Amino acid sequence: MRDHYALRAFRTIAEYGSFTRAAAALDVTPSALSQTMQQLESGLGTRLLQRTTRRVGLTEAGQEMLQRIAPALNELDLALDAIRQHGDRPRGTVRITVPSVGARSIIEPMLGEFMARWPDVQLDIRVEDGLTDLVVEGLDAGIRLGERLQRDMVAIPIGGPLRAVVVGSPAYFERHDRPKTPKDLQQHNCIKHRLASSGAIYRWEFAHRSGPQKGRWYEIAVDGRLTVNDVPLAVRAAEDGVGLACVLETSARASLDAGRLESVLEPWLPPFDGFYLYYPSRFQVPPKLRVFIDFIREWGSREMNTPQSRTQR
Repeated sequence: MRDHYALRAFRTIAEYGSFTRAAAALDVTPSALSQTMQQLESGLGTRLLQRTTRRVGLTEAGQEMLQRIAPALNELDLALDAIRQHGDRPRGTVRITVPSVGARSIIEPMLGEFMARWPDVQLDIRVEDGLTDLVVEGLDAGIRLGERLQRDMVAIPIGGPLRAVVVGSPAYFERHDRPKTPKDLQQHNCIKHRLASSGAIYRWEFAHRSGPQKGRWYEIAVDGRLTVNDVPLAVRAAEDGVGLACVLETSARASLDAGRLESVLEPWLPPFDGFYLYYPSRFQVPPKLRVFIDFIREWGSREMNTPQSRTQR
């Protein structure tokens, strides 16, 4: 068990890139964690970590070791959790990765109810818009749009289809004609979004309305003076009349309902596959993850059947 702890400690340091943050996650002191790593490196006869003044990184040997031990550690953690939970209530920590828009539209509304229903289950939620490898990072599950799922994963739809909207403020439309087709966006100041996963500028997506391409999606590169990588900032900028923004309807719903934003080009923006909860394909899902999966199914079904959700779709 001591070796198991040392390897888990190494994986946690690699995940957080910091002894202080990793120690807090493991509930130990940084000095105790540093001693554990010194003993592990001494026993292996090689350095695993590259320490700098700002961050702790992996050496080449450390990177190779992490890739090799992560799957085995995950399976061992599952086995130990199953033993601890045998004949008892689900307990333990469920580690989840979720994009910022999913955190606001899915995690925030269901969090309180889930925590109250399962008091012995802890949630460790990582809000990140980049793609994350569940197995390498030691995570139990993730929430992503269907088009961004990892391969070889079990995927469960949450909440049904989504829509994007192109929005601007009433003041903006007093100064500019409303675009009637996506091509008209060339005459508008558009708020560009930089993707966290690649650093590229998101190309706005539309579907053909008619003809042989009807229903098929295509992309347009927009231009504008403002580039952001945060959806709430884009929505606020659109409210302030900076330009047009293209965001998920859920992100702009409050502003649309309040009249701070108005949508355009809706015939070119049909619904598309929404969010999925995904997790590694395993023969035995641990109870702590099973209750989270079942709760997400239940919550998503309720959301799809509420009058407000049906109206939005």
